[in-house]
Amino acid sequence: MDEKMNRLEFLKSLGFKGASLMAVFCAAGALQSCLNESMDPATSNTGGSGSTSSFTLDLSTAAYSALNTVGKYVVANRIVIARISDTAFAAVTQVCSHEGKVKVYYRSGEFYCPEHGARFDTSGKGLNGNGSRGLRTYATELNGSILTVFYS
Repeated sequence: MDEKMNRLEFLKSLGFKGASLMAVFCAAGALQSCLNESMDPATSNTGGSGSTSSFTLDLSTAAYSALNTVGKYVVANRIVIARISDTAFAAVTQVCSHEGKVKVYYRSGEFYCPEHGARFDTSGKGLNGNGSRGLRTYATELNGSILTVFYS
């Protein structure tokens, strides 16, 4: 079984206790770690080469009901999914291509990263210098109240 350990558990396992644990934990929390690509569904696909994987969102549940309104968005599996019209959705990675920050969200008809102002259209194309590398996009399909997001 592949178990993951959080930062606090790791520091405790190294023997840090009390005030020294808090000092190390707080200092470590202030540092920016490298992007964990294994958390990106596109890089953690276990379906084999060339296969397509997906996940579904039930828009009738409170967690995803925002997607019933044009202009609203949700984040699931590090993917930002926005309702861009009565009949269409846009889905992009939450990881900004500018510096790998997990901060992308949807606002005013475009995707935006507040870290350095990177802007992207609903097809993931960069709209300014910091967004010039664009965003990874994902296909979506709505069937009744079930929205499927595809990644490969």
